[in-house]
Amino acid sequence: MRLRPGLGPALGLSLVLVGVGSACSVLGGEDDTDPADDLATELAASLSQHTLGDLPLTTEEQRDAFTELVTPLDDLPVAVSVSSVDTTEEEGWADVGLSWSWQVADGQTWAYDTTVRLTAAGDAWSVDWTPEALASDLVEGDTLGLRTLTPDRGDITGADGAVLVTERPVLRYGLDKTKVEGAQVARSARRIARILDVDPASYVERAEAMGAEAFVEAVVLREDDAKQVLPAFRRVPGALAVNDSLPLAPSREFAAALLGRVGAATEDVVEDSGGAIVPGDEVGLSGLQARYDEQLRGVPGTAVVARGADDRLRTLFEAPATDGTPLATTIDPALQDKAELALADVGPASAIVAIRPSDGAVLATANGPGAAGADLADTGQYAPGSTFKVVSSLALLRSGMEPGDRVPCPATTVVDGRSFKNYDDYPAAAIGDITFTQAVANSCNTAFISQVDRLADGDLAAAAAALGLGVDHDLGFPVYFGQVPPPETETGAAADLIGQGTVLASPFAMATVAASVAAGRTVLPTLLPEHQVEQVQPEVPLTKGEATRLRGLVRAVVDTGSGRFLLDVPGVTGAKTGTAEYGEPDAAGNLPTHAWMIAIRGDLAVAVFVGTGVSGSQTAGPVLESFLR
Repeated sequence: MRLRPGLGPALGLSLVLVGVGSACSVLGGEDDTDPADDLATELAASLSQHTLGDLPLTTEEQRDAFTELVTPLDDLPVAVSVSSVDTTEEEGWADVGLSWSWQVADGQTWAYDTTVRLTAAGDAWSVDWTPEALASDLVEGDTLGLRTLTPDRGDITGADGAVLVTERPVLRYGLDKTKVEGAQVARSARRIARILDVDPASYVERAEAMGAEAFVEAVVLREDDAKQVLPAFRRVPGALAVNDSLPLAPSREFAAALLGRVGAATEDVVEDSGGAIVPGDEVGLSGLQARYDEQLRGVPGTAVVARGADDRLRTLFEAPATDGTPLATTIDPALQDKAELALADVGPASAIVAIRPSDGAVLATANGPGAAGADLADTGQYAPGSTFKVVSSLALLRSGMEPGDRVPCPATTVVDGRSFKNYDDYPAAAIGDITFTQAVANSCNTAFISQVDRLADGDLAAAAAALGLGVDHDLGFPVYFGQVPPPETETGAAADLIGQGTVLASPFAMATVAASVAAGRTVLPTLLPEHQVEQVQPEVPLTKGEATRLRGLVRAVVDTGSGRFLLDVPGVTGAKTGTAEYGEPDAAGNLPTHAWMIAIRGDLAVAVFVGTGVSGSQTAGPVLESFLR
């Protein structure tokens, strides 16, 4: 629970007077001018404004005591009405029944009745205010407050309901300033920062600036990570580790960029929430946690509490919290773990995406450590290199090309003054007049470029759309589906055919291409089953015959081409390697290259990307093989 000043602006609600019988008067009569009735009416109106105003009181101290008691509730709208006035003129007093109705939270009303005594001295009446008049179980010395009841955050689940993100134990490491003072604050803060690998200067500055009783948090660690720092940390004066829990995935790396993280609300989040989030709230800060924060976070509750002189806390009213709703995904925990493990030792930026072709379910989306926290798997924008030849093959098949047709595959070819060549380790035996199937299997650049004149404007983009590339859909999370813009030059058209030029794709997009080939239709990937998406149908859909011939071409890559190393991986029925130049040339004039590979195994389509590598087969290939084993 967290102490909080209130929920919203106070409302001046209208006074409701109910006529009741009393010893000497009844409210509501036209000739009723009883002074006790009048004072009761004024009292209810003032209380509806959270004040005793300038009403006459038996002692002035009562006014200050009321103000101090009710101030923590100032932001709660309240309506107070008089339910009865029981006047005994002979004894000089009247008991006034008050009906209270506090709006504690949306749809939650704290309603109750109390009694306050009015006393008379001659013709002058005054209010004998006591804490019981505000709430019947309040006594002298009590204080009031509001506490926020934090809802349980909804889990993020995966395939078959497996829990991916849930509350897991953590330790909050920091400095307890109640245990140190003077120069020791800076000395301890500096030692803690070095042990926990945080910036010493900024942590020391923060520790010195905070109050004498503050806990200055340095870092939050999972229990397993915490074991490595405990011995040295414990020896620092004032060092304190506080047990807590946070919504976390099974490991730090597990789909981290996609799932996102939860933490203390930033100033911007608080400001943009319109009062729904207050400082100290834990909210989603990135990924799915941020996008679906409202659903996952739930609705806080509120409790009105009283603290007695003995410091014991009592709950007077509670508007319960509404727990967050889980978010379902299609992620398969076992496959996601395999993807993370396959990328764990890859230095450059890297990613793996796996999709189930039969229903489009996204089973894994992982980024290697070189991605530095970015979601390159889903939103990276890179030239796909020869993996794009699957798309080019479909365009050429539609132009009348057959798998057995022979095409020229020279070592180099020139288009509009620009020379194109095959990749460095292209097999010499595959140079010359070869079949289109061989050109795909060995990934002959020059063979594809030789056929550029077979394609009309838009043919390549149409083929890409039929395989799910270049057509945006809102899948409920950020995704880059790629682009195949019209080429502006002959050289550009030639480069596009081999996945260079202006063609771009993400690993997610290339996994979609592989899935569409496997399924024999344009696959619409699905990560969030409850997020409804209307598929944008391609103008020229993929036919069964086209898909059959494409599967034959990618099968040849495994049987006789650049993916032969996958022959000993059970179940692989197709693949395509890819290498794409990018960036600036080195001293020898050589450009760095992206390494790609896509593959199909049963009802699984996979794309692997490594930001910098030798080639698709040599760099992305071993990563793919590790994932598939």
